[in-house]
Amino acid sequence: MLSLVTVLPRIMLGAEAPVDGLALGQRLPTMSILPFALLLLAIALLPLLANHFWEHNRNKAIVSAVVGVPMVLYIGWLDYHAVLHTLHEYVAFIILLGALFIISGGVLVRGTLAGTAPVNTGILALGAVLASFIGTTGASMLLIRPLLRANSARKNVQHIVIFFIFIVSNAGGLLTPLGDPPLFLGFLRGVPFFWTMRLWVEWATVNAVLLIVFHMIDSVLFHREDLTTPGDLDKEVEEHRVPLSVAGKRNLLFLAGVIVTIVLCGHLQPPVGVQEAGMLLMAGLSLWLTPNDVRTENNFSWGPIVEVAVVFAGIFATMIPALAILNARGNELGLTSPAQFFWATGALSSFLDNAPTYLTFAAIASGIAHTDANNLSQLVVTPSGEALLTAISAGAVFMGANTYIGNGPNFMVKAVAESAGVKMPSFFGYMAWSGLILLPTFALVTVVFFR
Repeated sequence: MLSLVTVLPRIMLGAEAPVDGLALGQRLPTMSILPFALLLLAIALLPLLANHFWEHNRNKAIVSAVVGVPMVLYIGWLDYHAVLHTLHEYVAFIILLGALFIISGGVLVRGTLAGTAPVNTGILALGAVLASFIGTTGASMLLIRPLLRANSARKNVQHIVIFFIFIVSNAGGLLTPLGDPPLFLGFLRGVPFFWTMRLWVEWATVNAVLLIVFHMIDSVLFHREDLTTPGDLDKEVEEHRVPLSVAGKRNLLFLAGVIVTIVLCGHLQPPVGVQEAGMLLMAGLSLWLTPNDVRTENNFSWGPIVEVAVVFAGIFATMIPALAILNARGNELGLTSPAQFFWATGALSSFLDNAPTYLTFAAIASGIAHTDANNLSQLVVTPSGEALLTAISAGAVFMGANTYIGNGPNFMVKAVAESAGVKMPSFFGYMAWSGLILLPTFALVTVVFFR
């Protein structure tokens, strides 16, 4: 049994030469992905079997530690660089989500819109556009609270949050590298900044289908709710509307500051930690300059971001073997067509971090196109390579919506909704929605774009 005393010095000091990522994946046994599978089962089943236990973030942290710490020690013994790299990715991930969460929590939209199907559809459509320019996390945190307040007079709200995750937290982020982390990594590897704008037809198709389906479902549920609610629900919702005003506008500047920090650091490649320091600065200014009563009125609490931090700590720790094995053995998958790349990238992005998954499949595509995997600009100038990268990009972005853990904003939106009193579906309950709505949509996308 490995001990902290013997392993930690090797992780921190590097007593043994590190193993490169490819060699690590070749050395790891398939059974090393078992802790990741166990954590997924815990996330899925504990809310159903031990709800009182799971509702406390402390207990979530205990579960993450039980499955994650042994894996970190094991991987650290083999290759401490892999642990340090994952630690940096996790810290950057949480700082980004935390900064956007803090800043958006200081933007208070007073008043409400009427929570009718046309208004809700309009908010989701706005989010689909914003997601590509301020990121899926930024758009999600900016719009979820006003959307919940707009529908506070209604009883059936769960489906609204689910489609919000589908559209704003995922599918909307396809048009620019700012939209979703995998696209930003592609930009850093040489994909031209405006190349993803070419995917506007795929973006428009998926979001249009989801918006139409949502509008139909929300209209039906709205009028069904009308039949079971005393009085006229349309009148009640309309009377519930209050003229809009915005407090904490300076936080919009801090939000822009986060985006500018990411873009500049992507171009300039400064030392490690500079980008994170810039985002922390914006979050600190938001906390300092935003009056406390604004956050109180906005129902701001630290619970949602703490929940995301402790759950994803376990996910990042236990997915190291899965990503290493995928990186080492991805060529054995036998992928050749855009459709295969779309579904393979999407399926793994539903459960693994979609950013390294994107890079792994982009490397496989570069091998097929005989181009340099470290310079994806070569891939996009070949017709076959561009078709494969289009499929990879769409799969990584769209299919992050398949599960709560497919993309960082998913879990955060769920937590914010639950803190506002919305009863969200279980892990498998959410997958039932995504299976029923998203999989047919992605099948349509395959037939139209990736045959």
